[in-house]
Amino acid sequence: MPPTTTIRDLRNHFPKVRKLVETEGEVLLTEKGKPRYRLMLYTAPGARKPPPVDYWARLTAYQPKAMTAEQARMLHEENRGDR
Repeated sequence: MPPTTTIRDLRNHFPKVRKLVETEGEVLLTEKGKPRYRLMLYTAPGARKPPPVDYWARLTAYQPKAMTAEQARMLHEENRGDR
């Protein structure tokens, strides 16, 4: 059974109640002798890791398409000039 404390103690003696929550993990708050609320430690949800980046796929996506053999021959002929 978790320890209990009153709402008045929560208001007037918060450091004591906080210490109870930190050591016990859970504290029941009573109002007029009846359990009403439960204080628990907050735990942040697990941060999901981003998916790994495929750098090779990203690099090849930015690269221009390779020239065909015919396009390469035409470029070579164009760059030769009048020889």
